Amino acid sequence: MKSNTIGSDIKAGIVVFLVALPLCLGIALACNVPLFSGIISGVIGGIIVTVLSGSKYSVSGPAAGLTLIVISSIATLGNYQIFLAAVMFAGILQILLGLIKAGGIGNFVPNAVIKGMLAGIGIILIIKQIPHLFGYDKDPEGDMEFFQLDGENSFTELLNMINFITPGSLIIGIISFILLYICGKPFYRDSKIFTNIPAPLLVVVFGILLTISFKAYDLLRIDPQHLVNLPTIKNLSDLQTNLSFPDFSFIGKGIFWQVVLTIGAVASLETLLNIEATDKLDPEKNESNSNKELVAQGAGNIIAGLLGGLPITSVIVRSSANINSGAKTKLSIIIHAVLLLVSVIVFPQILALIPNACLAAILIATGMKLTKLSIFKEQISYGLEQFLPFIITIIVMLISGILKGVGAGLAVSIFFIIRDNIKFSFEATSETIEGRLFYLVKLPQHVTFFNKGYLIKFFNSIEPESKVIIDGSINKTVNRDSKDVITDFISVAKNKKIDVELFKYIHNG
Repeated sequence: MKSNTIGSDIKAGIVVFLVALPLCLGIALACNVPLFSGIISGVIGGIIVTVLSGSKYSVSGPAAGLTLIVISSIATLGNYQIFLAAVMFAGILQILLGLIKAGGIGNFVPNAVIKGMLAGIGIILIIKQIPHLFGYDKDPEGDMEFFQLDGENSFTELLNMINFITPGSLIIGIISFILLYICGKPFYRDSKIFTNIPAPLLVVVFGILLTISFKAYDLLRIDPQHLVNLPTIKNLSDLQTNLSFPDFSFIGKGIFWQVVLTIGAVASLETLLNIEATDKLDPEKNESNSNKELVAQGAGNIIAGLLGGLPITSVIVRSSANINSGAKTKLSIIIHAVLLLVSVIVFPQILALIPNACLAAILIATGMKLTKLSIFKEQISYGLEQFLPFIITIIVMLISGILKGVGAGLAVSIFFIIRDNIKFSFEATSETIEGRLFYLVKLPQHVTFFNKGYLIKFFNSIEPESKVIIDGSINKTVNRDSKDVITDFISVAKNKKIDVELFKYIHNG
């Protein structure tokens, strides 16, 4: 660790802490589990996973994408303690996946889909934070799902907030944006004094001061429901009350192992996608060891389950905040984790004065960096084959979640791959020699049923009384469907006075 990087890492750690705190608490609230569970996972993800991880900038902690799985799993198993046991075994599964080199799955996701995922997360983050900015905090801070637990969705929430605007929160939100804008100006960034003060920290300080100032005015007063909601830990007894421990009584039941497999598979897939996305944001373009990451995540989830924490994954919102804040080493992530733990135990009264509106402004600014207009222009310039998977990923993510969005984008990408393979797999030429038309078609190494349509179209276009040379010199296999098309053409060619010559054609496909 170099001394000239410590300052940058401290600033980045503070920013990530301010981003992670409401998300850790909000996700726990959305999952209807003890609030401290979210903090535990944030601390474990920030220290244990970071130390073992091969990624330089990835920040791990409780993931919003697992909220519905956590809720349904707890309902299935009966209580949170049994669920914690499942989280532990899911961690063991992740370690096994890492040891058998299953982490390479993430390498097969196209860049267009990864960029679509990043932009989609940015848009979701903005949409979800706007109500908090206006002082409408009915939906928990960490909820990133389109369909909310209260029966509303992301868009109806925007309509509902109009009837529940909190003047004090709105003013704080507007001032927070003004401060973030000022902090982005050259005079602030280049100042030897100001540059050492992270913009989000300045926003939070002003938010606390305004919250205190507004107490004297009925119209502007910020009620506790619009402030950061923290668990109360004043002594060891409170700490023990907020901790939960695993119950292994369901270990012999099939339903328990179904939950284990679900958590392990989904948490691993989300981590691999987020690691891939983090590497895309990395200014140094480091490539993380995905197998090492699965082992690190597995170790984190074993400890999280043991101490009462929520399932852990790599989280792109915190990771992007870490990169954008100028982190240089893993120290920034460890600092954010230490701040999470210390702040809740040592000065929770101060944190409880932070208005959700100023944190919403910080998160919206983070979302805007993920979904810049330039990214959309770039993808459009690459053509339909890049833009369509990109935009489909975003659209499906907005209404169905991250994994379904990535799946949809991947499906569109595969469609273009198959289409191009069919389109460009054959070399077909024609030439007239001494008054007779000659056709030459070179078969690729592998002819599949996808090529059947092309072969039918090609053979139907051949003129009578011509000659066709089918070159199979590099061909290794011919699918039965395509082979039947070739055989049928040869059998009817004589009727059209077409001569067919086979060159090294494999007859047994």
